[in-house]
Amino acid sequence: MRKLIVAAVAILAGVAGANAQSYPTRAITLIVPFAAGGPADITGRVVADQFSRLLGQQVVVENVVGAGGTTGITRAARANPDGYTLALGHMGTHAAALALYPNLAYNPVSDFEPIGLVAEQPMLLVTRKDLPPNNLKEFVAYAKANEAKLNMAHAGVGSVSHTGCLLLNDAIGIKTTMVPFTGTAPALNALIAGQVDYVCDPILGPLPHVRAGTIKAQAVATAKRHPALPDVPTSAEGGLPQFAAAPFYAVFAPKGTPQPVLDRLVAALNTALDDEAARKRLVDLGAEIAEKDRRGPAALTALVKSEIARLTPILEAANRK
Repeated sequence: MRKLIVAAVAILAGVAGANAQSYPTRAITLIVPFAAGGPADITGRVVADQFSRLLGQQVVVENVVGAGGTTGITRAARANPDGYTLALGHMGTHAAALALYPNLAYNPVSDFEPIGLVAEQPMLLVTRKDLPPNNLKEFVAYAKANEAKLNMAHAGVGSVSHTGCLLLNDAIGIKTTMVPFTGTAPALNALIAGQVDYVCDPILGPLPHVRAGTIKAQAVATAKRHPALPDVPTSAEGGLPQFAAAPFYAVFAPKGTPQPVLDRLVAALNTALDDEAARKRLVDLGAEIAEKDRRGPAALTALVKSEIARLTPILEAANRK
């Protein structure tokens, strides 16, 4: 009986190994945990297009919205670890969520196999077109004087936009009304319509609206100006250097995905990030693409751990306030 069991295990292992070597043989699903049209969705679709080209199978983006992105990421964590379900996670879902969701259904570090960092997106503070402030210093003064009346839109608790504005509000010392949406795109639509006062989001989402003049950019949350919006001052220039954030966007697979499959995905992502068309598409949207020394599973694991360590005390303190 023992010999039969050992033989059966060996056969199953051989079949699994053969399947992994031939991967992929059918369509792959990339879960994007936010609504279509936002930074996560756009970044995910660039990755999906490149994976489809490089892996020889269609990669379908599935937008699974809710709970600041944690609904979609939870589904990805529970998916069959065969390489046919991947996730596009970011600073909110894989770092901030731990501080903001006490009963989070997944562990960002132990429940996933990291594939690699795709890009980072500097945070941008934008306001409705007719809000009086025209720069960060004026916004800070206005926010302190009108704290009870101001409302901010975000893509759900734990999302990048929620986390970004928590960092901003904490730096200013205000607590404003927070209005949740299912993603950045609907939040920005509400801002354009004048239904909310401000949004903090990666530059990719608000950029076309700022260029069109339908909303105002007050500051980019970096130490140096961004080439996509060279006329917009930084948070440091505006006297609020502690408002600093460049959320990461990365690809993850469920824990237990076979190593040959992971190797294929890591290689495909690395090749994709060197593709001129993909790079141009991301750079034109304001993204800062991962350089070679920051790519791959080890670098992504280190980034997730460092962001958890950085954000947890800040967000817990902001929530208490």
